[in-house]
Amino acid sequence: MSRAKAPRHRVPAVEKVLQALGGLSLPRPVALAVIRRELAELRAAGSAPDIEAVVGDVRRKLERLGRLRLQPVLNGTGVMLHTNLGRAPLGPAAIEALGAIGRGYCNLEFELDRGERGGRATYLEQSLALLCGAPAATVVNNCAAALVLILRHFTAGDRREVVISRGELIQIGGGFRIPEILESSGAQLREVGTTNKTALADYARALGRGTALILKVHRSNFFMGGFVESPSTEELSGLARRRRVPLVEDLGSGAVVATEAYGVEEHEPTPAEVLGRGVDLVCCSGDKLLGGPQAGLIAGGARWVGALKRDPFYRALRCDKLILVALETVVDAYLGGREAREVPVLGLLRVAPEQLRARGKRILEGLAGLPLEARLGSGKAHVGGGTLPRAVLTSVTVEVRPVGLALGELAARLRRGTPPVIGYVSGGWLKLDLRTIFPEQDTALGGALRAAAAPA
Repeated sequence: MSRAKAPRHRVPAVEKVLQALGGLSLPRPVALAVIRRELAELRAAGSAPDIEAVVGDVRRKLERLGRLRLQPVLNGTGVMLHTNLGRAPLGPAAIEALGAIGRGYCNLEFELDRGERGGRATYLEQSLALLCGAPAATVVNNCAAALVLILRHFTAGDRREVVISRGELIQIGGGFRIPEILESSGAQLREVGTTNKTALADYARALGRGTALILKVHRSNFFMGGFVESPSTEELSGLARRRRVPLVEDLGSGAVVATEAYGVEEHEPTPAEVLGRGVDLVCCSGDKLLGGPQAGLIAGGARWVGALKRDPFYRALRCDKLILVALETVVDAYLGGREAREVPVLGLLRVAPEQLRARGKRILEGLAGLPLEARLGSGKAHVGGGTLPRAVLTSVTVEVRPVGLALGELAARLRRGTPPVIGYVSGGWLKLDLRTIFPEQDTALGGALRAAAAPA
């Protein structure tokens, strides 16, 4: 595009550019802001391109901005709990409940029997306690918030030290590190042991008058092998009871059923198991292996949970009505024995490769005649989301390679399509893992591939 130096008055007017754009997919104020910013840059640079060039630039910027809106995508990455793609998808029952509550009023904090203000999330908390095998439970907006609330509460007095093994000072998603979470909550970190070996005696020596709690962090997003050692939860809880110090465990992944039952060899501990071993409080995520919305679940002793709910900071972390009703629906599914068919992430774990291959063959049939090489391949799907790091599930991939088009351009077209399709490039092929694409999305996937492969 030519951008010759010209007088400032030759830069087109805002309204002229707006009219030339025609129909808008974004709100008018958003489009006006983009246009004004573009024209201001031209004036500052002393450039005056023709109106068609300006409109073209603005249209591309508006299209890029529109793609930043939240929208459904087809996840062909093979990562089931993909943090960048929204983690656990919700099932139809949860979606229906969201619509029913979201479109009108609800009894969020209203007691229908007494006709007066009531508590928030009372039913959910009782159900969650049952599911976790705990005397009490509550929920906040994510697992990091749950951990921060626990740490702030227990370190608010004279006792500020949190004892933790060096082997559990992990980094979780988004660059958040356990030591930084500890420090931001006002706690004083007391590291014990070494990266690979921590003994019960290391914990015992660290406990003193300044100890607020012992924190155990489950290594849900990595594993260590070889020359490693750590005390059992039962040993650690026995020490905590003798020394009258609370023992808290951050489980992270939020599994509440045996992962082995869903075709995963690696076992992920559940809140019920951990609390049964003597832990006082446990926290975990709602949008990972539980298969619910983003939330932080806290379960344990009634006096501990009650104290957390009375903490002034608790109000800043509480969930809104939509999160609560979605989580209620998911917890009800587990308690009612319906989780296998109502929690999508569990279904993704169990689907057989033979089913994926049959779907893949039908998708390939729909690609005949396109300027594409297409084949079925073998994939290795992962749970993701910082859970089950050693679990690899056999999968099937639809693999395509364009004719007369760069592979990267095909991937970009798929990402920019409707719906966007996210895959990965490997070995000279663009691969789409069918384990993370739902059967009802196969038609949309075929249409997206046809549109992306078509000549421009």
